[in-house]
Amino acid sequence: MITSVLVANRGEIACRIVRTCRELGIRTVAVHSDADENALHARTADTAVRLPGAAPADTYLRGDLIVKAALAAGADAVHPGYGFLSENAGFARAVQDAGLVWIGPPPEAIEAMASKTRAKELMGVEPLREVTGADLPVLVKAAAGGGGRGMRVVRRLADLDGALAAARAEAASAFGDGEVFTEPYVEGGRHIEVQVLADTHGTVWALGTRDCSLQRRHQKVIEEAPAPGLTARLTEELHALAVRAARAVSYVGAGTVEFLVAGDRAHFLEMNTRLQVEHPVTEAVFGLDLVAEQIRVAEGHALDADPPRARGHAVEARLYAEDPAHDWAPQTGRLHRLAVPDAVRLDTGYTDGDDIGVHYDPMLAKVVAHAPTRAEAVRKLASALDRAVIHGPVTNRDLLVRSLRHEEFAEARTDTGFYDRHLPELTTPVPDPYAPLAAALADAHGRSRFGGWRNVASQPQVKRYAMGGEEHEVRYRHTRGGLAAEGVRVVHADAGLVILDVDGVRRRFEVGRYGDRVYVGATALTALPRFPDATARHAPGSLLAPMPGTVVRVAEGLTEGAAVEAGQPLLWLEAMKMQHSVTAPAAGKLTALHATPGQQVEPGTLLAVVEATP
Repeated sequence: MITSVLVANRGEIACRIVRTCRELGIRTVAVHSDADENALHARTADTAVRLPGAAPADTYLRGDLIVKAALAAGADAVHPGYGFLSENAGFARAVQDAGLVWIGPPPEAIEAMASKTRAKELMGVEPLREVTGADLPVLVKAAAGGGGRGMRVVRRLADLDGALAAARAEAASAFGDGEVFTEPYVEGGRHIEVQVLADTHGTVWALGTRDCSLQRRHQKVIEEAPAPGLTARLTEELHALAVRAARAVSYVGAGTVEFLVAGDRAHFLEMNTRLQVEHPVTEAVFGLDLVAEQIRVAEGHALDADPPRARGHAVEARLYAEDPAHDWAPQTGRLHRLAVPDAVRLDTGYTDGDDIGVHYDPMLAKVVAHAPTRAEAVRKLASALDRAVIHGPVTNRDLLVRSLRHEEFAEARTDTGFYDRHLPELTTPVPDPYAPLAAALADAHGRSRFGGWRNVASQPQVKRYAMGGEEHEVRYRHTRGGLAAEGVRVVHADAGLVILDVDGVRRRFEVGRYGDRVYVGATALTALPRFPDATARHAPGSLLAPMPGTVVRVAEGLTEGAAVEAGQPLLWLEAMKMQHSVTAPAAGKLTALHATPGQQVEPGTLLAVVEATP
């Protein structure tokens, strides 16, 4: 029997494993980098061991340090979660060689499937050896790891070398393995996967299908189970292929077989020899705890001959600290408050007051809804996200709500190109017009300047806010009866709650303020000074850092005075395990270059200046 588990991971998956272990009466050991010293997973585990450093290569990718931590803390098993070392056969062997139980598949199965190139060969699918114009478009893909890192779509041969270089760098940073390959890119396909669970006694379960087609940067955003709209024949084929893949490598534990489905044809993509981020939707539909099942399988228990029966429908949304309207740029800062309605499941690695840093994935949480039907589950999830309280960095919450309520998603007609088609309409700001007034009235609470000796109306108070990319000015007055504003009746106003009567309809606004940042319901505003700073200006053509991160490289040979073309990549930033290129806004001359490799930058840092050609 396993008595103590070291979780070789961080964030929400580490917290999720700790929760199940606690329910099973198993002690837990966390590992943490210096950046994660006060992270939720390190605080909630029974014991925590420091991994010196902050970068993944120095901490969560150091299998030797993690094995030492497990032995030092008295753990007798290791659960890798997903990402990092979860699909590293060498790490699995090191765990076993140390006399610890590995809660995962055999190292041989990981080796067979962890490399996507070898997995395709095993399933009879050959990657492209040489790419010609007739092969376009193609997908450049990391051979190791997952999560959309190390992936690039190439539509022009001229872009292939750059895409290969960028994918190799990103894969090496995220997984410690820079191997990449190319394969045909199927336009308009659906990303469908099958959850498998196998024991050491020869039983393999195929636990239904999941649709993970809504993706950005080839990383999933919304997932659901079962995948809607599949014929019975295609579902049976997918189940059979998934079981075949598992049996081909004598698989043990939880894993996922992924496909790209176009029409009624299924194209094998890969097998992930680990738990998936989206596993909660399968748990909800089948009434299982997959982490508990992983542990029981590792202890040698046998699965029943048949899996449990599927019931209802589940949908999961990934809440990211990122700005979808600005190239999905990761966001950092203090998460002041995160709360969602109790009707849904929340898996998170953060709590109120935690800081979101630049070193790791920007996912804040997963929100999961389960209901008897798909329509009910979608409505439930959209409502919960809409009513969630999220005070902190910019997130993709509004995008998630609009995606769930989009006609294509409601009718289950989505594919992997959904955001390519609809991103502008899904990210156009629709701020609440009464939010600035509510913010001003909350701020004014208790500041009444009306004296009993005065019998004339007070002058209107003026406040300015930035909201949805625009400035808004609001006016209100202090009166004998309290605060007043034109066009509405102020029913109630205090620092945390404002109630307005608008044309006979009462509207409630919960307000939170942190410095100059104000949150009114789901609307974020920035309080502006009364007199704007006229000195805050940049020269035309200035390229500012769109996010916090590290300058990882500058285009080869790029120097001040060089001629550049519009859209030409000039330098690359890395943040939260993703690389982002900064490109020339127009054709012209590079008049200044301030960025250097290794430089840490904050949003708004001046990186370079391009003087456009007249």
